[in-house]
Amino acid sequence: MSSVWSHIKTLAAEALHDSRGVAATEFAMIVPLMLVMFFGTVEVSSGVAVNRKVTLVARTLSDLTSQSKGVADTDLANFFAASNGIMWPYPSTPVKATISELYIDPATSKARVQWSKGSTPRSAGSTVVIPTGLIGTDSSGNTLPNQYLIFSEVSYLYQPITSYVMSKAGITLSDSAYTRPRQSVCVFYPASGTICPT
Repeated sequence: MSSVWSHIKTLAAEALHDSRGVAATEFAMIVPLMLVMFFGTVEVSSGVAVNRKVTLVARTLSDLTSQSKGVADTDLANFFAASNGIMWPYPSTPVKATISELYIDPATSKARVQWSKGSTPRSAGSTVVIPTGLIGTDSSGNTLPNQYLIFSEVSYLYQPITSYVMSKAGITLSDSAYTRPRQSVCVFYPASGTICPT
């Protein structure tokens, strides 16, 4: 019986000093974590890149529109096409963009939609909440007349390729931008049938 115990002790001692399978075991334990970290980094960094492009699209739309005295449907279509080019190399089909002109009513200091065009156009006359810093006032605090803003809204459904970290359904990224008309008091859009109130 003592020889069996001595043989077991010898085998146990040899097993403690034997490290032939340790590297393979450690590798098998670490690889899944490393793959999740790698693909997660790829997904998150792509999401950040797309988010920056969404911001750039919003700024480009309001900037291009504000440089015109008036716009027609073909002009707006060109603005949307140019902004979709910004999304390259990411697909531009998930982009939903809208351009609106807002009039700040001096009596109420509220921004009303003059015209709107895009994926989800706003109805004319509806109000939009804007940052108070965009409303010009005189020394008495009264809202100045003839204030217009070009307001662009962009949203993008970002769907990751691998969905290791993010949901395959995706995340909606959005941004908006405001720009004052540069060439005239307001940007006239004849198709809307509205005039620029003063």
